[in-house]
Amino acid sequence: MLTGPIINSVATLTGSIIGATMGNKIPERLRLALPLTFGAASMALGINSVVKVSMLPPVILALLVGSAIGELLKIEKGIEWAAIRINGPIQKIFPNGKADEDPQAFLQHFVAVLVLFSASGTGIFGALNEGITHDPTILISKAMLDFFTSAIFATSLGFIVATTVIPQFIILCGLYLLAGVILPMTTPQLIADFSACGGIIMFVTGFRITGIKKFPIANMLPALLLVMIFSHYWRLLFH
Repeated sequence: MLTGPIINSVATLTGSIIGATMGNKIPERLRLALPLTFGAASMALGINSVVKVSMLPPVILALLVGSAIGELLKIEKGIEWAAIRINGPIQKIFPNGKADEDPQAFLQHFVAVLVLFSASGTGIFGALNEGITHDPTILISKAMLDFFTSAIFATSLGFIVATTVIPQFIILCGLYLLAGVILPMTTPQLIADFSACGGIIMFVTGFRITGIKKFPIANMLPALLLVMIFSHYWRLLFH
């Protein structure tokens, strides 16, 4: 049973609806302060994953090549374009479902939240782990963080935050179902390097959420598809 993916997705959806519905009823100081805390939490989760790295060179190589691919494919621009197109109809249906938000800040926060919910190392590893062990603990823990994160960001971004549940559920379910095929072909070292790559993306996501630096995090996502391959062949060549 898809316990973890379902709980995580429901938590994100519920938090989004509550946050968008409450909107400006949440004190501004809370809406401004809590994203900083979520950004710090994302950084901490990222650091926790990075320190477990087995070999750093293939992880860095995957990030460089993956980011170049993402830039060429303009993944982040595509997400921003879709967000703008989707947000228009949503605001017509729920005109009071958001607080005021600068357009540039809207795109910056939406992309960061989408990546945090759908492509974090914690979520990916949690889905794979549950697919093999049937233990949903990791995704349930992530669900608690996603609930509060989605609620706070929905107060300013609106009901569009709820749309992040779609890619989140698809990705988590897909990984859960593929776990039986993927994990037997991996080693603890490859998993560690994969987690480290996701950890670096989560770390810079924290920078973006806190407004310190707008890293093109969506363009970095192809690195997650490359890191295990690079790690495997790096070991064959240099060990």
